[in-house]
Amino acid sequence: MTKFIFSQAWILLLITGVGLGSLPVQAADQVRVALTERADRVTVASAGDLRLETSLGDRIDVSSEATVVLQEHELAVNGNLVGGNGLAIHGTHNELQVTIQRSSSDAISQRWKVYGDLEITVRDEYLLVVNVVELEKYVAGVVSSEVNPDWHEELLRTQAVAARTYVLYKKLENEAQPFDVYASVQDQVYTGRQKVNRAVLDAVNRTRGQVLTYEGRPIFAVYSSTTAGPTEDAVNVWAKDLPYLKGVACPFDRKSPWYEWRATIPFDKIEARLKEEGYPIGWLATFAPYGMTTAGRVKDIRILHSRGELVLTGQEFRRILGYAKVRSTRFSIERIDRHVVFAGKGAGHGVGLCQWGAKEMAELGYPYQSILRYYYPGTEILPRDQVVMLLPSL
Repeated sequence: MTKFIFSQAWILLLITGVGLGSLPVQAADQVRVALTERADRVTVASAGDLRLETSLGDRIDVSSEATVVLQEHELAVNGNLVGGNGLAIHGTHNELQVTIQRSSSDAISQRWKVYGDLEITVRDEYLLVVNVVELEKYVAGVVSSEVNPDWHEELLRTQAVAARTYVLYKKLENEAQPFDVYASVQDQVYTGRQKVNRAVLDAVNRTRGQVLTYEGRPIFAVYSSTTAGPTEDAVNVWAKDLPYLKGVACPFDRKSPWYEWRATIPFDKIEARLKEEGYPIGWLATFAPYGMTTAGRVKDIRILHSRGELVLTGQEFRRILGYAKVRSTRFSIERIDRHVVFAGKGAGHGVGLCQWGAKEMAELGYPYQSILRYYYPGTEILPRDQVVMLLPSL
């Protein structure tokens, strides 16, 4: 039987802390996707047998299903303690079904169908669950999750190149870390193979290996749903002054359901969330935008409270209140009493590609190459084998 192609690198990382960047090049196109960092119970099922390998090199064969829990600070598989602080799991069938629970007594919090293998590692009293998957299969899982799989073919191709480029950039940035990307809005939304259809596979295959570059290197290919105005300079969001992430006009996304929105949040809920995040505030008095970006977004929020004042970036304030509630930093505050009423436009950070704008451009007849060049000015699409896999010095 074939040995896990990644297990040697993974065990070396666990034992020595050496990053995968120092290992042979054949591992370069494997992506390590963190499904969760805080699992209490993980059940892995397959139509075929499962092969498990511990971080100590011991092998365990399991028929069709394995449940992994942390038991008295040690890993247990189907009720039996195993050695080491991690497991690699490979299915002899093509697909793994993964069920993740946050607590052994809670309802199921997440279900996945994924290609590739799993790495489960003990980390801070929880289980870190990482899907190790081939690059192009990962890209298909992102495209089908980030946009509607039934959208225009040129939009799907645009998203495929952006997703591939983004993860290659993050692999360089995180090569010494236990995973490359999160499977969520912290990076790119990835739901495995659950939503992948024929159109998505066609988009991935037709752009296979194509990477968006600047001076030959993969770019920080960020994107968001709806800009509702010009895109934002990266320097205003992440303090990264990148020549290809400068604001451009985006008059294409007016059909987005998030072009305009309103949110009403209880005043005491905002105060509670700030305290939960560890900010030492007293009784909250009021808050207001404190500086705007050139693209019209809230750069900072000034918060007055009984102990003084607190200034947060607009992005941090939005994260604390919830991305699904405050959909962007392009907002104004209409009213503050027992509730705060936000009136806003757009969804996401607004940097780079606008997905709804790209959709409209595709429907107007623009090819994916032109769409990418428009939102990432000065970039060039190169085949994977011509890409310089180094991060630029900032």
